[in-house]
Amino acid sequence: MAGIDTGIIISNVRIVLENEIAEGYVVVDNGTIAEIGRTEGAAFERDGKPVVDGQGGWLLPGFIDVHVHGGFGGDFMNADRESYDRITAFHARHGTTGMLATTMTASKEAIEAVLEAVTDYQRGGMAYTPLLGVHLEGPFISEKWPGAQNPAYINDPQLPWLKAWTERHPGLIKLLTLAPEKNGAVETIAWLAGQGIVAAAGHTDAVYDEVVAAADAGLSHAVHTYNAMRGLHHRQPGTLGAVLTDDRIHAELIADGEHVHPAAIKLMLAAKPKDRIILITDAIEAAGMPDGEYELGGLAVTVKNGTARLSEGGALAGSSLTMISAFRFMLNGGFGLTMNDVSRMASGNPARELGIDDRTGSIAVGKFADLVLVDASLNVTRTWVQGRTVFEAE
Repeated sequence: MAGIDTGIIISNVRIVLENEIAEGYVVVDNGTIAEIGRTEGAAFERDGKPVVDGQGGWLLPGFIDVHVHGGFGGDFMNADRESYDRITAFHARHGTTGMLATTMTASKEAIEAVLEAVTDYQRGGMAYTPLLGVHLEGPFISEKWPGAQNPAYINDPQLPWLKAWTERHPGLIKLLTLAPEKNGAVETIAWLAGQGIVAAAGHTDAVYDEVVAAADAGLSHAVHTYNAMRGLHHRQPGTLGAVLTDDRIHAELIADGEHVHPAAIKLMLAAKPKDRIILITDAIEAAGMPDGEYELGGLAVTVKNGTARLSEGGALAGSSLTMISAFRFMLNGGFGLTMNDVSRMASGNPARELGIDDRTGSIAVGKFADLVLVDASLNVTRTWVQGRTVFEAE
């Protein structure tokens, strides 16, 4: 890992702002964006700051991945610093500057171990992509739609567990996935919303009216939309129908061409406002690793041609996706999206939903210098977190 950039100028770049692209430079001071310039002039004479020549590449706001289980041989359920370093270093190489450590449906004790490990990791200093908090994916999900989750640990929502966890780890849990039709789910959703925790529908058999009622209670997110949820029928719109038509609900999208057909992505883009779509990886430990045998939530996984499936049953089991690959797929997939559109899906939208858009998620003066430099082919050449280089290509 490279050292801390106490002050730099990133020059000769196409800066992807929220609604436009500016050719020029960015000045970084003390970890924040101090200036955005459209000409190169005298900025380079100030304070003797080192200059990074972007060579005409794109400067993007760093990606925020709210649904990621691991990468490069590491899994958040391992609950140890070595594994977390492997994961965060890997995703930093692919432009992620913030992530939620995402759990699996597991025992109460295993989930608590992750909460402890993430707390310790945050306190001990995070060398690469910082963990912004935890996404609890389960165990309060539907037995009918387990996907790659371990059905042995599926449970009804347990509000006492959540209250104890938030008391012990205030502010750590940022997002929780549950099935809105489960006993006690609506009460749990209302409590989560009151705590500022994003309540998400996922691995669910909920009918349309149940999802709408959950949104009335505060549900505002759907995990890996289209996958592991009751689908759309013209007389029974199901979970998917509610997610696509209720603008209160943010829709996650795994944009790898495998989890969601391009035609279904076009349907989502036609149905949902662009500021309600969030790109995720759902990456597992196999991301960045060769094809072979892996594990997810205690279940055996086989990766072939980069696609992860349960060894028994063949259900898709997370992905080997990176955020820059998802970005590239959305920009070049024939969806009619601009660089600014895709940037919001990968950065601005998740930042806003997590309530951190005042300091990250877009390139603006005063915000953290969470930045990604990519070349003309959208390959990441450098990643900064608060002005500190966490990845630099050879």
